[in-house]
Amino acid sequence: MSDVVYDNKGQLEQVQSGLIEGEQVIAVYDAIGAGTGFIGLTDRRIIVQDKSFVGKRVAITSIPYSKVSSVSVVSNKSWAGQFFSSGIIAITVGTHVYEVEFRGSDKAHAVHNLILSRAA
Repeated sequence: MSDVVYDNKGQLEQVQSGLIEGEQVIAVYDAIGAGTGFIGLTDRRIIVQDKSFVGKRVAITSIPYSKVSSVSVVSNKSWAGQFFSSGIIAITVGTHVYEVEFRGSDKAHAVHNLILSRAA
């Protein structure tokens, strides 16, 4: 297995524990903000941990790249020509939008480009 990019070893291990046979982890990034715990990217799917449920319940959602209809960079201000001035992306799957916020725009850029390359 090639080097996996990750922020938190526990999150990486959680993603690895749910892999299907032959699936490889590419990256696991810690997320900030309400609800989302992390986003994992494998060679087959996107894995989003959502902590926004009532009580201590957590959802792990798997999204096949083929189901992604768009991936967006979210910004509260004009970027004035800077495409990745934000650390937030939105992944649209059907009518649902998964919003993931990162510490810094570099992770948003990496996730955006990986999803875009796999969903095409």
